[in-house]
Amino acid sequence: MSDIETITISEDGFACVNQVGDFEFTVDATDESGPNPNAALVATYASCFLPAFRVGGQQRGHDDLGKIQIDADADMDDDDDLESISFAVHVAADLDDDEFDEITARAEDICHVHAALREELEADIDVYGDAF
Repeated sequence: MSDIETITISEDGFACVNQVGDFEFTVDATDESGPNPNAALVATYASCFLPAFRVGGQQRGHDDLGKIQIDADADMDDDDDLESISFAVHVAADLDDDEFDEITARAEDICHVHAALREELEADIDVYGDAF
């Protein structure tokens, strides 16, 4: 048995309904009934990186980073393939750049999506403290 099992179904057109455990969501290549696969990947990457960032903070002695928001941007090439991803990480805690660099490096080691992507597609990450 696999560690992760999903079911993806498309009755017609380009929308796919995905079943992951008890959860269901739609991904649509035409952006009509859900985000397109590239947008879903970028959102999934940010959704993995954010808790990894929080754990990285805890492991570096910063248990309360407060609210964290990631604004993700991605560029695509002429073939509609992802070319680059950038994260602007906004953190309520006011830490110095060295502390944020340590937390970011640890988060990169923890984030499973970060590890799964080819190196040239890994997010460029900027962190902004005292953001809220």
